[in-house]
Amino acid sequence: MRKRAVGSAAIGQFVEWYDFVVYGYLAVTIGKQFFPATDPVAALLATFAIYGVGFLMRPLGGLLFGHIGDRRGRRNVLSTIILLMGAATAGVGILPTYAVIGIWAPVLLLVCRLIQGLSAGAELIGSNTLVSEYSDPRRRGFLVALTSAFAAVPPIFAALFVLLLQNVMTSASFAAWGWRIPFLLGGAMSLVGLYMRRRLNESPVFEEARAREKVTRAPFREVFTQFKRSLSVTFAIAVLSGLGFYMLSGYMSSYLTVQVGISSNNALLSNSISFVVVFILTIVSGYLSDRWGRKPVLTVGTVLMIIMPIPAFLIAGGGTLWSAAFGQSLIAIGVGIYGGTVGSIFIELFPSRVRFTGGAIGYNAAYVLFAGTAPFLSTWMISRTGNNLAPAFYITGVAIVVLIVTFFLKETAGIPLNQIDEESRPARNLVENPS
Repeated sequence: MRKRAVGSAAIGQFVEWYDFVVYGYLAVTIGKQFFPATDPVAALLATFAIYGVGFLMRPLGGLLFGHIGDRRGRRNVLSTIILLMGAATAGVGILPTYAVIGIWAPVLLLVCRLIQGLSAGAELIGSNTLVSEYSDPRRRGFLVALTSAFAAVPPIFAALFVLLLQNVMTSASFAAWGWRIPFLLGGAMSLVGLYMRRRLNESPVFEEARAREKVTRAPFREVFTQFKRSLSVTFAIAVLSGLGFYMLSGYMSSYLTVQVGISSNNALLSNSISFVVVFILTIVSGYLSDRWGRKPVLTVGTVLMIIMPIPAFLIAGGGTLWSAAFGQSLIAIGVGIYGGTVGSIFIELFPSRVRFTGGAIGYNAAYVLFAGTAPFLSTWMISRTGNNLAPAFYITGVAIVVLIVTFFLKETAGIPLNQIDEESRPARNLVENPS
């Protein structure tokens, strides 16, 4: 059952994030299909704005499904959210364009993105909660990181799939209907994830809490009254995680084609290479976090996110496939090492009775403000300053602030979850008090 839990969480992560990132890869095409063609830059900005608006639903999704998950159980919630994501993604694939229904095209696109955001708001925390509650404490970091690493596979698969379609189809055919295929495939894959999750038993930690009548009736209220410090640290750590991941998955392909001027094929190939790096290093980082501790590995990842972005953007701007791949891979090193620890930290900052809710609120609030806005703000900053390094300075500045926050994090590697439940009253036992 533990293997089944890891497998169902991994396939769920793949389906959820494939559906989410394919929008970013097709942003230029979507802009042409759903907005007036008179101003290509304005259309791209509008496309990224809708991309970011989808993130506004993530806190609501995290709050809603986190509340249900902490009160009713993890499994059914995870089944529901993957079904919602698949339906919304397939919906994008069948929407009529601006040329057909005018202003209703971007309106309906917005509705689909909001449903995707609602679903995605609970996926990562829910999957990691389930896996952590099945895991041996000595391998919890590795297993959670293994699950989280599958969020790096969809950008690879989506990029290569889009690249395949663009090369086997004529430009006219791809623009007319070929761009819809990746979205329809995402809807179909969600059914596979749903099947796997329906075959899974409920989390043993939740079942034990329910048997002992330790399930809280008001997880939201308890998070904000007893775990405010843990919530704040979750938010801060998630800021850099989301910004790094979505700078790669949601922005870099458009940056390379629009700002650097390389071909779409080279942009997608180079981006895929960088996510192979993310996938491998996420797993390695999770393994090391079990051996060396969460805090040391997280600190190394944060430092890399400070020093890598500026040289990465300089190298990626070289205008070739290999310069683009090498530059993005520098960012990917920091994203992978940092990301391999955060999944476990989100879980270990909260006791089981509010784990889903607390992690989802802090994580999604950060993603709304920083991850979802990363493509839009990056495009806007370059257009306003004329400096292609503006996004790199943005990442570096955020990473410096997060590095300060990591100093106040207490080590939780190897501690059984039931011990964390006992030590989490009050929350300051899990997070060092700055005072």
